[in-house]
Amino acid sequence: MRIHKLITTGLGSGYAPIAPGTAGSILGIVVLFIINSGFVCFDMSPLAILILNLILIAGVTLLGVYSIGKVHQIWEHDAGKIVVDEVVGVWIAALFIPLQWEYYLLALILFRFFDIVKPLGIRKFDETHTDWGVMLDDVLAGIYSLIVIQVVIYLNVL
Repeated sequence: MRIHKLITTGLGSGYAPIAPGTAGSILGIVVLFIINSGFVCFDMSPLAILILNLILIAGVTLLGVYSIGKVHQIWEHDAGKIVVDEVVGVWIAALFIPLQWEYYLLALILFRFFDIVKPLGIRKFDETHTDWGVMLDDVLAGIYSLIVIQVVIYLNVL
């Protein structure tokens, strides 16, 4: 059970006394920035980095949902300390963006906005009270954030 707690709490960031979802999101965006910086240092192509990011997202999503199911046996549904869904969501928000801290910060801010406000159907996933529902509302928040960031990049606003 210890490993499932470690996974679902985003390596313990979900135990933050204030705003654990934000703590998990910050951990997620920092980890992804470091990982992608490493890929760039190894001179990997943007396509290879994208594929590795997608594999990472898919793997952590599946592992996260499995671990969420395990901790739901002892914690209430979608306990505040469960933040692996925020990690995955912010990673989705950061897909296809340049490796610049400004874009990663924007991904974090937009993701937290969509995750907290839960517009455009996000709340429906949250209300399902399933292990997948815990994850999918943040996946959708990440997708909406990704769309906004891509518009910002296209319009060259940042």
